[in-house]
Amino acid sequence: MKYILLLLILTNIFADNILTNYRINGIADIEKQMDKELAKEEYWNDILKNKDTTFGYIEAYSNILTCDKSKSKLDLYSLDKNKDFKHKKAYDAFTGKHKGDKIKEGDLKTPIGIYQITKKLSKNTKLDSFYGPLAFVTSYPNLYDSYRGRDGDGIWIHGLPTNQSRDDFTRGCIAINNSSIECLDRNIDISKTILIINDTKVKQDVSKKALATILAQLYAWRYNWIYDDINGYLSFYSNEFVKDDGMNFKDFKSYKARIFQKNERKSIVFNNINIFPYPNTSNIYQINFKEFYKSDTFKFEGDKTLIVELDKSNKIRILTEK
Repeated sequence: MKYILLLLILTNIFADNILTNYRINGIADIEKQMDKELAKEEYWNDILKNKDTTFGYIEAYSNILTCDKSKSKLDLYSLDKNKDFKHKKAYDAFTGKHKGDKIKEGDLKTPIGIYQITKKLSKNTKLDSFYGPLAFVTSYPNLYDSYRGRDGDGIWIHGLPTNQSRDDFTRGCIAINNSSIECLDRNIDISKTILIINDTKVKQDVSKKALATILAQLYAWRYNWIYDDINGYLSFYSNEFVKDDGMNFKDFKSYKARIFQKNERKSIVFNNINIFPYPNTSNIYQINFKEFYKSDTFKFEGDKTLIVELDKSNKIRILTEK
């Protein structure tokens, strides 16, 4: 890629300066320069140039399931040999009895949002015959659902009854016929599949400009985190921020200030980054990735999710995180 090649060329041209810098200041100063480069939109513009951004910026998933509730359709898109998402299958689907986003238990609505598939259930797991031969459990309620006070659970993609009659709607799940659920099972790895549900067609051809902005700011947030700039770090948070455990922004600021005061050397690595525009919104995005964090006193390796708002000044504001 041109940006990376340019960086390598510049590295060769200024090799003596870099070596001198390394000799005097050590590798930490070189790392800091590289961390700063990752927070520039130019780098991400080049990364995105030839990347399929049909549904967003995606590193960790090879299958996208989209559900358009208005057309009662579940569609499967899969990566082809060129690393592009192509339409693979379309399934007729039943969804909740009532229109709109799910708000509470028992409202008979299928949620609008972005969900992982957490588990597969089958006859071997004593699945009730009402749900057909198998079912996929989703991650509803997700982080954004919880932030907005949504409740309920048990939102599945499942088949149709093998021994019972049924209505032509669900209590909130997505139901497809039994041959379709078996076909879907053959075509996906649930650990590499994401489900996007909307009242209308799921957004496609996501803006590369918006994605480059978000990615650069994600790494600017990381830069401030690594180098203990508490004010810069907190500037990425909304005043309406609430952590997944219920901590509000005021308490979060105090908590982070105590941690930053330790002034520890930190290593923070992000990989398997995914950014999706959130359905039924104009400026909300879900970001999830693997985080590897290590300091003198703490170590974390696991999944991280941010829900961010891209404001009118094109600055991301973190609404909630987990």
